Amino acid sequence: MPTLDTFAAEKLARLDHKHLRRRLVETAREDGLWVTRGGRRLLSFSCNDYLNLSQHPAVKEAAIAAVRSHGVGAGASRLVTGNHPLFAQLEARLAALKGTDAACVFGSGYLANIGIIPTFVGKTDLILVDELAHSCIWAGAEMSGASVASFRHNDLEDAERILKAQRAAHRHAMIATDGVFSMDGDLAPLPALAALGDEYDAWLLSDDAHGIGVLGGGRGSTFAHGSPANPDAVGVPLQMGTLSKAIGGYGGYLCGSQSVIDLVKTKAASFVYSTGLPPSSVAAAIASLDFIAANPEYIERPLHHARAFTRALNLPEAQSPIVPIVIGPADKALEASQDLEDQGFLVVAIRPPTVPKDTARLRVAFTANHTGDDVQRLADAVAPHVGRR
Repeated sequence: MPTLDTFAAEKLARLDHKHLRRRLVETAREDGLWVTRGGRRLLSFSCNDYLNLSQHPAVKEAAIAAVRSHGVGAGASRLVTGNHPLFAQLEARLAALKGTDAACVFGSGYLANIGIIPTFVGKTDLILVDELAHSCIWAGAEMSGASVASFRHNDLEDAERILKAQRAAHRHAMIATDGVFSMDGDLAPLPALAALGDEYDAWLLSDDAHGIGVLGGGRGSTFAHGSPANPDAVGVPLQMGTLSKAIGGYGGYLCGSQSVIDLVKTKAASFVYSTGLPPSSVAAAIASLDFIAANPEYIERPLHHARAFTRALNLPEAQSPIVPIVIGPADKALEASQDLEDQGFLVVAIRPPTVPKDTARLRVAFTANHTGDDVQRLADAVAPHVGRR
């Protein structure tokens, strides 16, 4: 019988052969743009800190002040003694931003989805998941025990086909999708999915991890589809997201009706049995939301840069701050990433299983403090790798 070490070594060797082994690389972030990695200073286009708020002086000072007032940790789950006073402020701010009655803050976005989904669907229910939805949505769906059906990416006809065939046989139903897809940068058709959900009595959950702060006037992908005169057109009863991308810190949340949030705080296992977020993380998120509300022009910069990049390379117009350059084979994506690093840019290669087989890519992420010159220089460096697939 193989030992545990032998088992692990054999698995790693197979991953190495396929260029799919993952390795941690120590990365010292300086100002939200520049990093030191492997002894080199690189201009990063791989960070989800879209507004560079993780390094903003006001956000850092809010976190420091919270440590002085409340300590470094929550000390227990929120239902025991970990519900420090800052949570109520943050949840009220998130609910107001998303136009809902209430909100619930989790320890992370992953914890949020593996707790939310099993709270609302179970063995007698159906959940439809976009095939490119984030891993945590799939994990929550599988943990729920519900019948899980995958629909083709952003394909409304396929989703409706499944609902027509299967909805009547199940007590409840849910549709789950990313609002902004983290590896492709495109948006889910939330208005149409919401209408489909209404027609078939299927609750829509949208993961807005990569939309909040940078789309829809900072309110996220749920608010990015209507006209400026009617930004509240999309009704999404389960608006989930994270505090770790444009918000600059850490944590996850769900915004919804009061009864929905009350049930989540009572039943979601990843909420009930996890220690509450540290006060510093909650205070930082509040300060970031203050900044977003006060700086409407600033929060438009990441999308502006992404669109300048796609124009420069004659690519389809960016819908979010994320632009993929699909290479294909994993080894070729690694080579392209290394080429950019040799030119002073950090653009990490994304490989399966994070993305589908044969779609390894450069995932380019733009932030507010990149400059027009930064964007053009990167476009010039990436140009030889565009269309090589």
